[in-house]
Amino acid sequence: MTAPFPAAALKSAAQTPLILAVPKGRILAECGPLLARAGIRPDDDYADDDSRRLRFGTDDPMLDVVRVRPFDVATFVAFGGAQIGICGADVLMEFDYPEIYAPLDLGIGACRVSVAELSSMAGQDDPRLWSSVRVATKYPAIARRHYAARGEHAEVVHLNGAMELAPGLGLARVIVDLVQTGFTQRAYGLDEVEVIAPMTRRLIVNRTALKTRPGEVGAWVARFRDALAAA
Repeated sequence: MTAPFPAAALKSAAQTPLILAVPKGRILAECGPLLARAGIRPDDDYADDDSRRLRFGTDDPMLDVVRVRPFDVATFVAFGGAQIGICGADVLMEFDYPEIYAPLDLGIGACRVSVAELSSMAGQDDPRLWSSVRVATKYPAIARRHYAARGEHAEVVHLNGAMELAPGLGLARVIVDLVQTGFTQRAYGLDEVEVIAPMTRRLIVNRTALKTRPGEVGAWVARFRDALAAA
């Protein structure tokens, strides 16, 4: 049986603001209207790319917002640095943190995790017949699961960027990457040959926070649900 949370710890947590982790970069602008509909108004420099701040207050003294790398949102929430977050389903698939609960599909940031290879190689043989393949990706877990599901071994070359260069330089036969328009891949002579999974952004919460501060966390989940309904 899980031990009860100490009363002093519960009281201390209730006196501190909840933290909402949001992804920096392109998706931040897509989050703006959703946050507004949920009644969240961060400090003025929150959307300023030149701002060096990472943590911002809001008009609610019990909610702060932190801007972090999209790949780090799930980690912040899983380990309690933030209690709520907006995270891509690709990141949830890659890390599969048991500490995270994802109650809402926010329907923003639509894209897909796909396999691509050089246009000159596409269609030369059937990937389903490969016994092994070298894959360049920042999603090693997703890539290995994808190929293992059909009995193939994926030798992963773990890259954090510039995946499109890998096939042309002989680093890997294929890449597994996040794709929105496919423009960059085509510019490097790649064809998208398989879609592993479609992706959108999800609202995620820390399971412990949901137990220790259920009223507050639950209220924000409800506000995001209402914001989606009002879209």
